[in-house]
Amino acid sequence: MAEKRKVNKPKAKVEAKKKTKVAKKITKVKVPKVKKAKPQKIQKDKSGSYKLNATLNDLLEAGCHFGHTIAKTHPKITPYLYTSRDNIQIFDLIKTRDCLEKACIFLNKLAKEGKPIIFIGTKRQAKKIVQEVAKDAGVYYVTERWLGGTITNWKEIQKRLKILAKMKEDWEKGVYKKRPKKEQSLIKKEIGKMDKFFGGLLGLQDLPSALFVVDIKKEKSAISEAIKESIPIIALVDSNSDPTIVDYPIPANDDALKSINLLVSEVGNASKTILKPKKED
Repeated sequence: MAEKRKVNKPKAKVEAKKKTKVAKKITKVKVPKVKKAKPQKIQKDKSGSYKLNATLNDLLEAGCHFGHTIAKTHPKITPYLYTSRDNIQIFDLIKTRDCLEKACIFLNKLAKEGKPIIFIGTKRQAKKIVQEVAKDAGVYYVTERWLGGTITNWKEIQKRLKILAKMKEDWEKGVYKKRPKKEQSLIKKEIGKMDKFFGGLLGLQDLPSALFVVDIKKEKSAISEAIKESIPIIALVDSNSDPTIVDYPIPANDDALKSINLLVSEVGNASKTILKPKKED
C-alpha cells in the first residue's frame, strides 16, 4: 500500500488551533477573577463622549484575556499582562477595557466630524465580522489582501476606484447588454475581481483619517503605509506584537471569534457615521 502523504497545514491555522486547545484547557482552571474597576473619568470633548457597552464580564466571557504562549511574548506588551496560566499569557482586562474606551472615544469623535475611517481585517476569522460591522457602521473596509500603495500611492488607487464605480454603474444600466456574451462575461469577471479588492473603499474621496486593524502582524503593510503618511492607527494587539507602533493599542486576543466579534462590534458602534438629512430646496 502506498504511504500516506503528510499534508502541511498553514502555520496560521496550526497556531490558532494550538491556542484554542490551550484556551479550552485553561477555562477548566480557575482564571484570576477580574476586580471591578472604579468608574473611569472620560475626557469630554466639544462633541461629547462615548460610553462603552462592553463590560469586564463581557470581555472575560469572550476570551479577550487569552494571549499567546510565553515564548512568543513581545517585551513591550508586558505592561498589559496580568499573569500566565499553562504557558499562556493572560491580559489584564481592566487595562484592555481602558484602552478600548480611549480608542472608541477617538473614533467616535472622528465619526461625528464626518472623517473617513477604514477597517482592515484580512485574516480568516475576521473577514466576515469586519465586513458586516463596517457596512453597518457606514465606514470603509478591506477584508481581502491589502494592496501595496493603497495609501502611499493613493492617486493611482483613486483612479481604479473611479473606473470600478463607472463599470458597476454601466452594468446596472445595461450598457454592456449590446456586446457579445463572451465579452459581457469577461467584463463581469473584471468587475467582480476589482470589487473584491476595492469594493469596500468605493466612495472614499481622500486618504482616511484613521485605520482600525484587527491584527498588526497580519496587516504590517497597511501599518507601514499609515505610519509613513502619519495616519492614526487603532489596533487589536495580541501578546506576540509590539503595541508601541500604533497610536491606540487594544491589548487582547485577536484570534478567537468571540473576542474579535465583541471588540470589532464595539469599535464599529463607536465609529458609526452620523448622516445629516439633506435640506430640501
